[in-house]
Amino acid sequence: MDITASHPLALPVGVTLDRYIMHRQTAFPYATGELSQLLRDIALAGKIIHREVNRAGLIDLTGGMGIQNVQGESQQKLDMIANIRFKRALTNGGEACAIISEEEEDIIYTGNNHGKYVVAMDPLDGSSNIDVNVSIGTIFSIYRRVTPIGTEPTLDDFLQGGRRQVAAGYILYGSSTIMVYTTGHSVNGFTYDASLGEYILSHPDIHSPCTGQIYSCNDGNVDGYEDGVREYLTDCRKKQYTARYIGSLVADFHRNLLKGGIYLYPPTRKSPDGKLRLLYEAFPLAFLAEKAGCLATSGRQAILDIKPHSLHQRTPLYIGAPVMVDSLVDLLK
Repeated sequence: MDITASHPLALPVGVTLDRYIMHRQTAFPYATGELSQLLRDIALAGKIIHREVNRAGLIDLTGGMGIQNVQGESQQKLDMIANIRFKRALTNGGEACAIISEEEEDIIYTGNNHGKYVVAMDPLDGSSNIDVNVSIGTIFSIYRRVTPIGTEPTLDDFLQGGRRQVAAGYILYGSSTIMVYTTGHSVNGFTYDASLGEYILSHPDIHSPCTGQIYSCNDGNVDGYEDGVREYLTDCRKKQYTARYIGSLVADFHRNLLKGGIYLYPPTRKSPDGKLRLLYEAFPLAFLAEKAGCLATSGRQAILDIKPHSLHQRTPLYIGAPVMVDSLVDLLK
């Protein structure tokens, strides 16, 4: 059979996540493989969550647990499942000595005191949307521990500040499952091929547009926003920008990262400190965003410059195309 260059059988198989991680590791002469293994552990847990999400409606995994998490938010069944899956994957992998999760109040000790890294995560962001088949996601952040290896990790390992992250990213479970991450250099996206059981490089070296015409916020809270935010949103409407708000942080951020736009979660009278969590939502997305050419700010300072003081600290968040973020910040001065 004569196969032309355009025939599907002639196309390259693609670069798998494992192959890419291995290649990147060889580019750093002092790399010893622990961070690479940790990223693989996160990717594996993402495959398991992909499976659970896709069969949630068939095995009664939708709906709430009837209890609240440490944030005072209703826990969904999938919140608990995702939290357990990631804890097991990171514990069994052996590279993480401790974890913090949106779903648990205190540090989770893995027993791997010789591990060099700690992980902060939101196991399943936007999980209430699973009941109506809307995209949800996982957010993760990785730090090299500052306490001596072999000892029990402490709060100091997690409160290093956003610029001390060594890797960060997210997994989006939507029409396809995609893992996007950075180790401080380029930002790359890998789409999961369930038939192969592999993540395939689909979005190499992501660079977000410097501006855009999409704005994403909860318009129902607009009366509680500060004057500068309301003025900015009014200007967006006058310019006939497109309003897009899914209600899943990962999904909203991912769309704006690729297409150009701004995501806004301002403080309100009800939540003057903002509502998003600094360590495992704002920090990892801000770290990734800056590597892709975006900006992330609280409205007063760059997100990555905020000094953390508690595990579940909250912050306002404005993140996206730099021209749009700068325009908003000018109105907040």
